[in-house]
Amino acid sequence: MSVKELNIRNKRARFEYHLEETFEAGMVLTGTEIKSIRNGKASILEAYGLYESGEVWLRNMHITAYENGSFYNHKPKADRKLLLTKKEISRIEKFLKIKGHTLVPIKLFLSEKGWVKLQIACATGKKLHDKRQDLKEKDDKREMDRMLKR
Repeated sequence: MSVKELNIRNKRARFEYHLEETFEAGMVLTGTEIKSIRNGKASILEAYGLYESGEVWLRNMHITAYENGSFYNHKPKADRKLLLTKKEISRIEKFLKIKGHTLVPIKLFLSEKGWVKLQIACATGKKLHDKRQDLKEKDDKREMDRMLKR
């Protein structure tokens, strides 16, 4: 079995949020979901995590229906359970109780064993001036790189 390289990222997460702590979680998936993800047909741009009755769930992650799935296909935007340790779940629960804090997916990837893993982060939203500062730093870095090339 050859493991294809899978790397689905949420590029807006670092722009929209201050990322404080990251976790690596497994996911509970069905057969057609895993096949679609391995084909690269998933999006985590609108997804977010939530704590509910002792478990952490990922909501709004879109996984396109598998072409050859027939009536066994899955719902594209169903909630998906994240597999974390009890210690990690309790840390996430404490973090999410504070107003303005959220759980944001950063990256969806395949582990060395072929399991689908999700990198999530505890985050707080950025203000408009923080976003402007980030854009300014990015432009300055680009200018510096251009000058160094010459």
